[in-house]
Order: sequence, then C-alpha cells, then structure tokens
Amino acid sequence: MKKIVTLGEIMLRLSPPGNQRFFQTTSLDVEFGGSEANVGAALAYWGMDVAHVTAFPDHEIGRSAAGKLRNIGIDTRFVQFSPGRMGIYFLEHGAMQRSSQIIYDRAGSSFSLLDPKALNWEEILDGADWFHWSGITPALSQNCADITLQALEVAAQKGVKVSGDLNYRSNLWQFGKSPDEIMPRLMELTDVMIAGSRDFKQCLGEDFKSFAEVRSMAFERFDRLEYIVKTDRISHSSSSNTLSASLYAKKKTFSSRAYELTHIVDRVGTGDAFAGGLIYGLLEMKPKEAIEFAMAAGAMKHSVPGDVLLCSLEEVLELTKGEATGKIKR
Repeated sequence: MKKIVTLGEIMLRLSPPGNQRFFQTTSLDVEFGGSEANVGAALAYWGMDVAHVTAFPDHEIGRSAAGKLRNIGIDTRFVQFSPGRMGIYFLEHGAMQRSSQIIYDRAGSSFSLLDPKALNWEEILDGADWFHWSGITPALSQNCADITLQALEVAAQKGVKVSGDLNYRSNLWQFGKSPDEIMPRLMELTDVMIAGSRDFKQCLGEDFKSFAEVRSMAFERFDRLEYIVKTDRISHSSSSNTLSASLYAKKKTFSSRAYELTHIVDRVGTGDAFAGGLIYGLLEMKPKEAIEFAMAAGAMKHSVPGDVLLCSLEEVLELTKGEATGKIKR
C-alpha cells in the first residue's frame, strides 16, 4: 500500500440547501473541505495510506473537522491544534445560466498562522511514496509558504515524488509577496505540475503566447519535471460542462476522452478528485491509463454533493471502460 502525504488548509463550508440564493435561505448545510485534503480523501477511499498535515483551532469545530478526516480514513497524527480560527467559505450553488458563488472568510485561520517549527517533516515524510501540495497554501501567509518549501526540500532529500496543483488564485496573495517571489522555487522541487497557461504566467511573472510555449519553457527550466497535466473545461451552463484532460511528458502527450457532464450536482472538489485520480494512476498505471483514470474520477465527482469524491475504485474503473450508464445496480 502506497503512502501519500498531503498539506493544506481545511475550511468549514456553509451552503444554502439545494439551489437557494443566500438571501433566500433560513439554514445552511455544513461540510468540511480543502483542496489538498479532498485529494487525500479520494486516495484514502481507494485504499491508499494517506496522512494530511494541517492545523485547526482547539475547539469542538476544529476537532469535528479532524474527526471527519479520520472517518474518511486519513491519518491525523500530524494535525496541529493551535491558535487562530476556523477558515470558512460560503457556497451558493448555481443552476442553468446562473453561476455558483463562493465567499471566503479565512483570514487569521489556525493554518495560516501555523509556526513552521511545529512540523517535523523528516518524521512526516518517513516512508512516503508521494507528497501533494497546491498553490493555495503558499498564497495564505509567509508561514505557509515557508512550510511548503520545507516539505518540498525534505521530500527531495528523501526521493519522494511530488505533485503540485499550481492553482493560482489572485485574491489569496495578500501577505506582501507576489507569486513569482515564492512559486518558482517550489516548482523546481515538483515532479508533476497540474496547471494551465494562466497558472504558469502568474506564478512565474512571465507572459506566454501559447501552451506549447509554456510546455517547452517548463521542461527546459525545471529539471525534476516529469509531467505537466492540464484539464480543458467548456462551460455550457452551470449544469452542463464538457471536460477532458491531457498528460504531457517531454516528448509525448496522452489525452483522455471527453465527458459531456449534464445535470451537474456539485462542481466543488472536481479538480481535487482529478488530482487524486492522477496520483493513483501514476502510482499504479501506465501514463495513458493514468490520465483516463484521473479524468473519470474528476467526472464522477460532478455527481457527488460535498467537497469529496465518494466513489469506489471499481466505479471509477467502470467509467474509464465506458461501462457506467447510470442504471440501477441490483
């Protein structure tokens, strides 16, 4: 059984039921979720040994969040309980031509304030096969940027494979540093990058004319880089998307089939399910099979409410073979 370590903040998610607007609702549905933990949750559900590194406030909500991780099957030995608050995000589900909306309230969270000295990465990464991070974490604070770099440096020393979802979000970089001051060093220590042209442009502070130019630059600049992975989404409406993905090696490209996704239940966490599928695929399969498995996992998450993909390995594999038709299983 492979051991995977993920790093990132987990927030309290509050949503009006169904497709209600914020100003309509008199109640909010409660979930816990965070990009990197969502990745780990999918892998744990498929039987991988997953540990997540994060921090929560030391009160009942923080301990409930840690309990949710344990219920999914994630090792919480390295979860810290420290000063700060629980990050929150509010999600209003869109429908038809109305877009979904997310409002973040995460400043001053326990994770963003976590002291880098509180984590022993030699111990955390002992025996690990894979480490996953995202560009959300170093954007939150200098502490979080330092923690991410420490983790990647130890992973490099130990020969642990590293994936990074660059995931540029402009509204997060508020602590006085720009992405191009932080991200290049993190990218140098990453084997698999999930990113599009915009992510590379913002993280490196450079302009590119095409994705082909991005690929050429990245494989030349980053010695450790094995794969760049890019998803392509066409949004016909909030409820109907077309989705596909490609896995780029230095000299080869592997593309998935395209999925027509109609009557979408929940788009949140779909990229994380894809990343979890990618990690599983690259650990257990050949590249072509890996990108097909990743895309099937991402597609299936659109049918599951909440942040986490709760679909079995068999269900995802059925979809990769075109055998999932939505019929009742008896």
